[in-house]
Amino acid sequence: MLGAAVSCPGAGGPAAMSAAPSGGMVAVLPGLYVGGAESCSSPESLAAAQVVAVLTVDAEEAPAVPGVRAMHVRARDEPGADLLSHLDECAAFLGAARAGGGAALVRWLNPGFQEQLKLYEAMGCAVDSSSALYKRYRLQVLTEQYSELQDLPREVFAVDPTNVCQTPNAEVLYRCRKCRRALFRSSSILSHTAGGGPAAFAHKRLTDSAQLRGDGPEKCTSYFTEPVQWMEPALLGVMEGQLLCPKCTSKLGSFSWRGEQCSCGRWVTPAFQIHKSRVDEVRTLPVGNFQTAKT
Repeated sequence: MLGAAVSCPGAGGPAAMSAAPSGGMVAVLPGLYVGGAESCSSPESLAAAQVVAVLTVDAEEAPAVPGVRAMHVRARDEPGADLLSHLDECAAFLGAARAGGGAALVRWLNPGFQEQLKLYEAMGCAVDSSSALYKRYRLQVLTEQYSELQDLPREVFAVDPTNVCQTPNAEVLYRCRKCRRALFRSSSILSHTAGGGPAAFAHKRLTDSAQLRGDGPEKCTSYFTEPVQWMEPALLGVMEGQLLCPKCTSKLGSFSWRGEQCSCGRWVTPAFQIHKSRVDEVRTLPVGNFQTAKT
C-alpha cells in the first residue's frame, strides 16, 4: 500500500498529487498525505484533514501532537539513508490508521526514498530478503557505508554450499570445472537487464566495426552473484581483485565494489563475477526414491 501510494503515478504517486486542506500537506491517496517538517505545525490543519496518525522519517523525533498517534523512523533525510528495512512496519502503521476511517501523514519526501518505495512495490509491497532486488540493494548500501570494507555483516554472505548437506530440487548448483568444488547456488545469482552489447564498449576504441554494430542479442558470459562465504578472505580490505577457487585456486573471475561491465554491456555495481566457462551446472533430478545429478 505504501509503495503504490507514493511511487506509482498510476496509483496516485507523485505525478497525481493534489493539494491538501492546508499546513504544507500534499494528498497522495484519499486519507494519505505527505509533507515536510511544517506539516505538523498546526494541529488545526491536521484535524481538518482528519489525520489520526503521523509517520516521521528523520534524524530527530517530531514533537507530539495531542490526539495523534506517532511513529518515528530514525533516518537522515538523505537519499542514501536506508528506509527500505523499515517499510513493512511503516506500511502496517499507515494501513491501520486508514482502516479505522482516519487519515495518515508521512513526514518525508526525497528522490532516494522514492526509489526505495519503487523497489518495495516491485517486491510486492513486502521486504523479501531472498529477492535478488533486495540483495543488490543491500550490497549497494554496504558499498556506501563500509568505505574500507574491513568488516562486513555476516548476513551479506550466502551460505557456502559445502556447508549444507543437500541442495533443494528447485536449485541449480555450480561447481568449479577443474576440481568440482561446489561454489554457489542459482539463488545467489543476481540477474541484470541486458546492456547495449558491443556498442557499450565503444569507449575502449574497438577497431572491428562489426563488433560495434550489435548484430543480435548479446549474451552474458559471466554470472554476477551475491558474495558467498568462501569469498570473504578475498573481499575484505580491498576494493577489487580476483576470485579464486578455494580448493584448487584456479581463477574463477573477479570482483569490484566499484562495479564491472558485463559482456552484454551492462555496468553492474558492486560486481562479483564468475566466468561461465570456469563452472559447471549441476541439476538434481528425482528418479524414483533416489536423486541423480545432471551436469
